[in-house]
Amino acid sequence: MQLYPLKFQPELKERVWGGRSLERFGLQLPAGPIGEGWMIGDHPHGTTTVKNGAYSGLKLSELRQKLGAALLGDKGAASKNGQFPLLVKLLDCEDDLSVQVHPHDDYKGLPEGELGKTEMWYILDAKPGAKIIYGLKPGIDRDQLKQAINEGRIMDCLQEVPVQAGDSFYIPAGTVHALGSGVLVAEVQQNSDTVYRLYDYNRPGLDGKPRELHIKESLEVIAYDGTGATRMTTEISKPHEWLKLAHSPYFIVEKGVLDGSWALATSSDSFVILIVGEGQGSIHWGGESLPLNAGECLLLPAQLGAYRLEGKATLLRSYLP
Repeated sequence: MQLYPLKFQPELKERVWGGRSLERFGLQLPAGPIGEGWMIGDHPHGTTTVKNGAYSGLKLSELRQKLGAALLGDKGAASKNGQFPLLVKLLDCEDDLSVQVHPHDDYKGLPEGELGKTEMWYILDAKPGAKIIYGLKPGIDRDQLKQAINEGRIMDCLQEVPVQAGDSFYIPAGTVHALGSGVLVAEVQQNSDTVYRLYDYNRPGLDGKPRELHIKESLEVIAYDGTGATRMTTEISKPHEWLKLAHSPYFIVEKGVLDGSWALATSSDSFVILIVGEGQGSIHWGGESLPLNAGECLLLPAQLGAYRLEGKATLLRSYLP
């Protein structure tokens, strides 16, 4: 059967900090504050389902088992836990997220079968004055942070950074971070759902009770001497060139501007994920085509081969290093 670009039915997650802004991408949201759209995922907490073409109705986990390296590429087929290596999300932050940190793969406290979580954010939209928390202030060590937590002044230890659309943040495991209210974000991350919360603004969760904090685990996994976290404002002067936003051991993420026709191809090493940040167009392969609209995320099988993009759009491209 001919391989083709795959679109998925997202897994939509209600979050205390979520809103309704994902509707702008044409998503049919259930009632409540929807904070996360898991657009491409293969995790016990959410597996997306193919919604186009011959494989329609198959979960990504089933498709992975059926196609193997033809879908994943040689690198993807060697995934540590047998699952799809990455998780791609759209995040709508109507309110502040909890202050949190994620562990490395080798942290002994990880749940069985779970990976660590290195991630990156691309800011799709930001209201005036929007901020994020991005790391500890210089010189803060474990003892100082622990004391600040005990005294209820953790915010004194954290760096706040203003954000605007087009900003990109690489967040290796061990980096203290939190998205602030008023941002819409595309996130590419390791296939993990492990979150250790340091602080949650003393607010109730969806069930009316305070959400669990993980102070012990957080203090253990924070990289106090730095993690290699980087940020950039992603100005692109010429179309049809890729600007590298993040290069981790787990993923590479690049940004490109489509203006007209752009001939590209996958390789046998890795699948490719395309995220349409804004604009619209179409993708063409083997005499077939699909429309592309803002907010859509496509999985291109490693053995798809040559394809062509048409239109005017801002794109993110992710693949395995």
